[in-house]
Amino acid sequence: MELIQGDLTTRQRVARSILVEGPSTAASLAERLDLTPAAVRRHLDQMIEDDLLEVRDPRPATGTARRGRGRPAKVFALTQSGREGFTKQYDDLAAQALRFVAETGGEEAVRHFAERRVAFVEERFDEVAAQHPDLAPVQVLARVFSDEGYAAGVRESPVGDQLCQQHCPVSTVAHEFPQLCEAETEAIGRVLGRHVQRLATIAHGDGVCTTCVPNLPTHQTKQQPTTKEQVS
Repeated sequence: MELIQGDLTTRQRVARSILVEGPSTAASLAERLDLTPAAVRRHLDQMIEDDLLEVRDPRPATGTARRGRGRPAKVFALTQSGREGFTKQYDDLAAQALRFVAETGGEEAVRHFAERRVAFVEERFDEVAAQHPDLAPVQVLARVFSDEGYAAGVRESPVGDQLCQQHCPVSTVAHEFPQLCEAETEAIGRVLGRHVQRLATIAHGDGVCTTCVPNLPTHQTKQQPTTKEQVS
């Protein structure tokens, strides 16, 4: 359903904020967009009615205890219809093309296409790392993905970092062809030189694509002495 013209700019700002920051409470949206709580709720209510947003229970933070009394505030997340306003015009064509690839070349051909599509990860990683030597490798990755339209960022967790992609340009197609997500995850692991794990994907209904990048074991972060060093 199309946005009402009179409220187009404000609702686009609301949608963009949720896209970049992930599912958000009404209070956090009001603060980020410099709106009154009443104003932001009016837009949220209308966007829910227009099937652009949905209300969800907040995901509990890892390793933290619940604070305060009562239920935590609900969060607002983009629906599939809400995401379609962001570079979704060619999803049907892309899906048809991949179906043709699968029918004529088989699953192996789809896998090769998926690997070629994410070649930008390895092609651009060294370049971006050289341009931003102050960034950690996972932060470099976030910059690479953001440049490709993924609105990516990094969050810390007790077991390592989480690469979070608030937007996925191919999420609709990836729902039918998970090889796209698999190739992306493998490329992330290769440039970081370690095993990574996908915890959530937009393609399967999650609000954010989240990849866990675990901390390296202590024995791998320190150079082991040679035999001569041990003897001396």
